[in-house]
Amino acid sequence: MARTVPRPFTMPWGSGLVVEEATTVGEHHEPTLQLLEDEDGSETIRFCSYTHRGSFQRSPLLLGLEDVAGLRASLRDAPRLRRALRRLVDGN
Repeated sequence: MARTVPRPFTMPWGSGLVVEEATTVGEHHEPTLQLLEDEDGSETIRFCSYTHRGSFQRSPLLLGLEDVAGLRASLRDAPRLRRALRRLVDGN
């Protein structure tokens, strides 16, 4: 399910914008990776998921290996998030 970006988010310690998102539809949920831009300009990667009806799930992201290809394809449209994840994997 495509969600509009940018869109606001709020956490107990601050708020900002979801500026990029990669998602895929899995069997039980929609695994999602988000690039969050905080009010102070700092960036955070959120690993989360949504129900098939579009509700945010407040539980850990469980990602089936069958969902990896769908997330990889979705990351093509999220260059900043892709660069941030590359830093996680490659250290660059």
